[in-house]
Amino acid sequence: MSYRPPYYWAAIRAFLAKRVIPGVETTDPAAAYARTISVAGRHGLLRVAPGEEGLHVALRGVEAGHAESVGGRLRHLFDCDADPGAIATCLAGDPVLAPLVAARPGLRLPGAWDPFETGCRAILGQQVSVAAATGLAGKLVAAFGTPLAEPMGGLTHVFPAPADLVEADVALALNMPRARGAAIRALAAAALADPDLFAPAESLEAAVLRFTAIRGIGPWTAQYIAMRALKLPDALPVGDVGLLRALETGTGRPSPAELLARAEAWRPFRAYAAQHLWAADEATVKGW
Repeated sequence: MSYRPPYYWAAIRAFLAKRVIPGVETTDPAAAYARTISVAGRHGLLRVAPGEEGLHVALRGVEAGHAESVGGRLRHLFDCDADPGAIATCLAGDPVLAPLVAARPGLRLPGAWDPFETGCRAILGQQVSVAAATGLAGKLVAAFGTPLAEPMGGLTHVFPAPADLVEADVALALNMPRARGAAIRALAAAALADPDLFAPAESLEAAVLRFTAIRGIGPWTAQYIAMRALKLPDALPVGDVGLLRALETGTGRPSPAELLARAEAWRPFRAYAAQHLWAADEATVKGW
């Protein structure tokens, strides 16, 4: 898969590696990312690794006729169509972001292979650490995912579809608050009722309204879904602890309102600013 250089593979791999869903995704020492997929009712595997002139993709269990659509979804996941020059020019005017942009040229905004999966992951990540959310996602897959006929390494299941979760007692299976389990069921019901739930939105505001209308999804979760599943480059989960922590100074962290005001200068690439701040924060706070 081609892209506009530069491409900072190490950062997008690190982001995905910290969030791999056990049984569904893996990363390996060769700097590759692999996952299970479901395409046209068939289960398969894919592996993505960096190359000198693009990203190299290997597919297994996917018919040749579906390779193009798979490629489109992967370009979305790995943000291959971004313009790193325009993004860097926009963000380099901020004194905090300037050195981060210089340190990670071509930083990409991770997208989503499966928007519903990403929506579930966002709900599981409400008010818990990334590690805790990853563990919950693994339990969700083990309880409700579909086992592969031929597992490979740590890849054992396909992530559950909306129909698998719409009536599932997720809270009981994952031993978590019932409201969060109900939110996953509500998202599944919304996805079944509206095939265009994760379709492109007319605006960021329209996307946020679309998802906050689902019971149990608040502004942070809606912005995160807009950022990764809809790939809206100006999405910004304002109250995110990692973002506020990354902007901390000797006088303390900014408030969400102060972050929102400062982020006006980052438009229309606030999501990329957030990615830079998360990358810097993760490099500083181990295990976040």
